[in-house]
Amino acid sequence: MTEGTQPSADEARPVSRSRSELIRWMSIQDANSAGFVHGGVVMRMCDEAAGIAAIRHSGCRVVTAGMDRMTFLQPVHVGELLHCVASVNAVWSTSMEVGVRVESENAVTGEVRPTSTAYLTMVAVDEQGKPIPVPPLRTETPIEERRQREAATRRRNRLAEREEIREARRTAG
Repeated sequence: MTEGTQPSADEARPVSRSRSELIRWMSIQDANSAGFVHGGVVMRMCDEAAGIAAIRHSGCRVVTAGMDRMTFLQPVHVGELLHCVASVNAVWSTSMEVGVRVESENAVTGEVRPTSTAYLTMVAVDEQGKPIPVPPLRTETPIEERRQREAATRRRNRLAEREEIREARRTAG
């Protein structure tokens, strides 16, 4: 592929192509009753950042199929900048796992704190909303390779859990 051209649909695309970052100033409208930024605000921003990363990788429309392990490490305060940084961790036939790292920044002091992490499964869809194939992912660093391995583990666990629940429902009546 030459500079300025688009890769073909089956050509592996680097993780770096999918990287996205959203930054938003947190205001009083984002606060919950405890005075911190509401977790739902953080979750929405994670979903948006993951969607952008998945669109950048796939080159098409995507939908959120699920969110795993939304972890809140520290509260976000009103007046801080919320950074959501996302990239595709792994790709399967029509779906992708996107990892999102969330940090808050005190714009006055420059202090940055990790506040949340999330893993979202995004599915590429056509104009009718039917799943379509996703281009392969090309890892280029040991960290990207590790994230891809960990994503495969999370996927195996999700599928095993889903099958266990289905089986329990079949046998329960």
